[in-house]
Amino acid sequence: MSAVVAIVGRPNVGKSTLFNRLIGARKAIIEDFSGVTRDRIYDTADWAGRSFTVIDTGGFVQGSDDVFEAAIREQALIAIEEADVILFMVDVTTGITDLDDRLAEILRRSPKKVVLVVNKVDNHARQLEANEFWSLGFEETHFLSSISGSGTGELLDVVVDILPVREEAEEDIPKIAIVGQPNVGKSSLTNALLGEQRHIVTDIAGTTRDSIHSLYDKFNMRFLLIDTAGIRKKAKVHENIEFYSVLRAIHAIEEADVCLLLIDAQTGVEQQDMAIFSLIKKRRKGLVMLVNKWDLVEKETNTARDFEKAINRKIAPFVDVPKIFISALDKTRIHKAMEVAMDVYDRRTQRISTSELNEVMLEIIEKQPPPPHRNKFIKIKYVTQLPTAFPAFAFFCNYPDQVKQSYRHFLENKLRQVYNFTGVPISVYFRAK
Repeated sequence: MSAVVAIVGRPNVGKSTLFNRLIGARKAIIEDFSGVTRDRIYDTADWAGRSFTVIDTGGFVQGSDDVFEAAIREQALIAIEEADVILFMVDVTTGITDLDDRLAEILRRSPKKVVLVVNKVDNHARQLEANEFWSLGFEETHFLSSISGSGTGELLDVVVDILPVREEAEEDIPKIAIVGQPNVGKSSLTNALLGEQRHIVTDIAGTTRDSIHSLYDKFNMRFLLIDTAGIRKKAKVHENIEFYSVLRAIHAIEEADVCLLLIDAQTGVEQQDMAIFSLIKKRRKGLVMLVNKWDLVEKETNTARDFEKAINRKIAPFVDVPKIFISALDKTRIHKAMEVAMDVYDRRTQRISTSELNEVMLEIIEKQPPPPHRNKFIKIKYVTQLPTAFPAFAFFCNYPDQVKQSYRHFLENKLRQVYNFTGVPISVYFRAK
C-alpha cells in the first residue's frame, strides 16, 4: 500500500497548484476564487525512487462562514486520520489568518508528521514576510512558490525523507481485491466465499467503510482477499466517510495483483464502472469482470452473450478480459470466478525466456514488419521481457520513436495470442538498440 500525503489549508492558498506540481500534471482545476476544487482529487507522485498518493483536499461547502469553517476543520481531521504526512499550506500574501491559527492548533495536536508550506514566496521581500509563520510552531516549515515551482524539489526531498516505509507481507501470496460501486454485492461475495458473516450486508450504499483483508485457503487455492468499500461517483462523495471509501479502494487496487470488478447485472456497465476499469488498467493489475445479481435478470430478453458484447463495446480496445456471470447471494459460479482470478494471477506473473521471445516474435515481425517512416526502414533486432511486476516487453530497433501506435497494438495482440495474457494489461516499449 502506498503512503499518503494530504494537502490541507483554507481556500485559495494554492493547494491545487501544488498538487499539480507534485503529480506533474494539470489534474486539479485552478481558479483565483475559493471553492473551485469541488471534490477531493488523488493521484500518484514519484520522487527519488519513492511513489506515494497525493490528496488535494479542495474547497468545500459554500455557504455561511460557520459551515465553511466547520468543513475545513473536518478536512484537517480527515487528513490527520488518513494521511501519513500532512502538508499544511498557508499564503504569505495574507499573513496568518484566524483560520490558519485554528487549523494549526488542530494539526499541532496530531501524531502525524506535519510540514508547514508557506506559498507564494517568490521574491526577497516575501521571504522576509514569510518568517512570521515560524510562530505557528512547526519544526518543518518551508517557503515556496507553487506557481513557479521554486522550492518544491526541496519540499519533496523532505516529504520522501519522512514517509513511512511500508513493510511487505512476509508471505508472498496472491492478493485479490474485490472492487466496484457501492451496493453491487462486494460484501455478499466475500461472505459467500469465506462461508461466514464477515460483513454487515444492508441495502444502504456505503455500509462497508474499510477494506478488510481475509486469508482464503480452500479448494487448493490460497490467496489474500481484499474487500473494499464501494467507489462512489465523485459528485456523490458527500460524506467524508465516503471519501475514505474511495481512498481505500484506490489503495486496494494498488495493493492487489488481481482485481475482481463487480458489475450490477440490472444496471449494466455505468460510467463509474468505467472509471474503476481505467484505474485498474492504468495500474497494470490483473482483471476479472464479475456480472453479479445475474439471477435477477430476465433471461429471455438478456443473454449472457448480448451482455458480454455490450461490455466489450464499452471497454474496447482492452476486451481480452474474463467475464463471469455470478450470483453472490445464491453462490452461483463464485468458485469458478476465483479459479479464473488465480489463472489471471499466473498469467500476470509468467516469465518468458529471451531466447523463446526472439524465436517467436522475430518470425512474426519478419512476416509483417513495421511500416517505414519517411522512407526509413525500421528494423527490430531483439526483444526481451522487462523485470517488472506486470508483463512488459522491450523491442530494440533503429528508430524507436518512429514506430506507429497501430504497430504497437499489433505486437501486443500477437503477444496476447501466443502467450495468453487474458485479463492482464501488458506494456510494449521500443528502445534504441
